[in-house]
Formats: sequence, C-alpha cells, structure tokens
Amino acid sequence: CASVAIEKEVLIQCADIRKEIEEVRQRISKLEAQIARIKNEGTVTDKVSGGIGGRQHFTIEGFPHPEYRRKKTILYMRKQRMEKLEITLLEKLSQAEEFIEGITDSRMRRIVSLRCVENLSWREIASRIGGNTEDSVRMAFNRFIGEK
Repeated sequence: CASVAIEKEVLIQCADIRKEIEEVRQRISKLEAQIARIKNEGTVTDKVSGGIGGRQHFTIEGFPHPEYRRKKTILYMRKQRMEKLEITLLEKLSQAEEFIEGITDSRMRRIVSLRCVENLSWREIASRIGGNTEDSVRMAFNRFIGEK
C-alpha cells in the first residue's frame, strides 16, 4: 500500500513540475525582454554634480554593464533551473507510465494517462474517452488518487 501511495504521489508531482516549468519559462521570457530593452536602449545618461565645490554639473553617458551582466547571470541560472526541472519531469513521467501500466481498469488507466502523461484538460479527456463528462472523469481521477 505504501508503494502505491508513493506511485500516486509521482502522478501529482508531474502536474506540479509542469506548472513550475511554466512559471520559470514566464520568468525567463520576462527577463529576456528586459535584457533586450537594455540592449535596444543602448547607453543611459545621468546628471551629476561635482567639480568646484560641487557646483558644476556634468552629464555622464554609458552602457549599464553591471545591470546587464546581472540580468544575463540570472537568465543563465533560470535556464539551468528549467533544464533540471525538465529532466526531473521526464524521470517522473517515466515512473508515472510504469505505474499507469499496472492499473487494471482500462478506463482509469486511460484517464490517468491522458491527464498525467499527455497533460490534457478534463474536457479533452472526457471527449477522448467518450460517454463521460468533465466532472465524471475528474471525480473518477480524484477518487483513484485518494484511494488507499
């Protein structure tokens, strides 16, 4: 029974890892847009005071290298994180498929496979299975996951 609970946890983890990957993708996309904006804007200007008693005003201009490098480093780290998550997802999907093969009920095996492996919505699953509503396949899945 403990083994079955662990295998069912793998099914839940697949969905959570997919969501996490999507969140990281969105952060990467946002950061890439920020980096592109920095590149497109090129140099930045600022006015500073200095010189004789701080009464002279100077305009300085330059490329924001520190900000650019920092964002590029963060982007690199996020891409590495996403790669690790994708590898973890593949491992979990492999474990999930092994577990799904052991489900004796064909309808339940199809529901679990379509939801966890193919990541379909309840509506899409009901349509594929035929003769079911979104709610009926969702409730069957939840009962199955909640068993034992």
